[in-house]
Amino acid sequence: MTAIAAGGATLLLRPRARALMPAAASAGDYFTPQQLERAHAFRAPQRRIGLVSLALEGAALVLLVSKAPPVLERLARRPLLGAAAAGAGLTVGTTVIALPLGAVSERRARKAGLSTQNWRSWAGDAAKSTAIGSVMAGAGAAMGIALIRRFPRQWWLPGAGAVVALSTLMVFAAPVLIDPLFNKFEPLPDGPLRDEVLELAGRANVNVGQVYRVDASRRTTAHNAYVWGLGRTKRVVIFDTLIRDLPDDQVRSVVAHELSHVVHKDVLRSLLWLALVAPAATWLVKALAERLNRAQALGGPAALPALALAAAIASAVLGPAGNLLSRRVEARADTFALDLTHEPRAFIDLTRNLAVTNLADPSTPRIFQLLFGTHPTTMQRIGAGLAWEAQH
Repeated sequence: MTAIAAGGATLLLRPRARALMPAAASAGDYFTPQQLERAHAFRAPQRRIGLVSLALEGAALVLLVSKAPPVLERLARRPLLGAAAAGAGLTVGTTVIALPLGAVSERRARKAGLSTQNWRSWAGDAAKSTAIGSVMAGAGAAMGIALIRRFPRQWWLPGAGAVVALSTLMVFAAPVLIDPLFNKFEPLPDGPLRDEVLELAGRANVNVGQVYRVDASRRTTAHNAYVWGLGRTKRVVIFDTLIRDLPDDQVRSVVAHELSHVVHKDVLRSLLWLALVAPAATWLVKALAERLNRAQALGGPAALPALALAAAIASAVLGPAGNLLSRRVEARADTFALDLTHEPRAFIDLTRNLAVTNLADPSTPRIFQLLFGTHPTTMQRIGAGLAWEAQH
């Protein structure tokens, strides 16, 4: 039922606006053999590291479900506070398990020239992320156990509402409360770039909100931009590396792509998708957790490993459908950028430069793209630029 709900939500919310059918394009025509080999040599092991990390975290939850530590039973004396402590502890524990593989991944990124961090900075980011995740997990665990105790048979329904409400609050608050803990955000200063952004927004007939430059160069050489936030916290964010390294026509393509997300309210679309699938997902979590917990009551801290494992399984079921919707949204944004700028060569050059700088692998396995890919592949995006050029 959960997979059907996810597929139905993806079908219902798929972009109606036209997205270009990519023309055929060969990676060898746009990248040298050395560039292709370098990207594959970096990304293939990174994918394996990520999968092993997920497996280790899942194995830890399975172990906790099969043999719950006595401390969880002791925490049951004060169920809600105990649940908060257990939820925070689970987050810290899974983070520590994955930390060595994260360090290996970071070391490889440095050797490849993609990461500019030192170990002190990397450890600081890891500590802040863990602290924030622990607080959120603790609050979520306490809320979840409270709902289970109040609605023992039907808790999954108000639980779905809580998931959507908390996710909406996070999207609204993160740009102003969490993101500044990791990076410095500055409004684009007056000048040619800001003028071009506002001119593009005017042509797109959209209130772009605030446009920020973020000091991404303190961590990476990668290029990127994104749209984030809701209402008064809505913003377009551009990496300082992108502004520094790419010519104006390619920056225009990036900005035009992000404006599509504003025009089509894609952040709201993602929250609406979550609202549609949340009831089926929380029902699945309930059903799985009851089986994993061997029919014991779920209303205490001892049930949290089973609930966490069930939530991880539900996320794995939902992930491919959500990623399919994301790929379609991103493809539509590429078409919107081409229609707005009328600069297919700049778009193609941008896509190529992003792949080279970010070490994107055009030979990503198809199954990996289907399961985890949130954007069209590099060659699909180049093909979209070629198709637009051919039509115009």
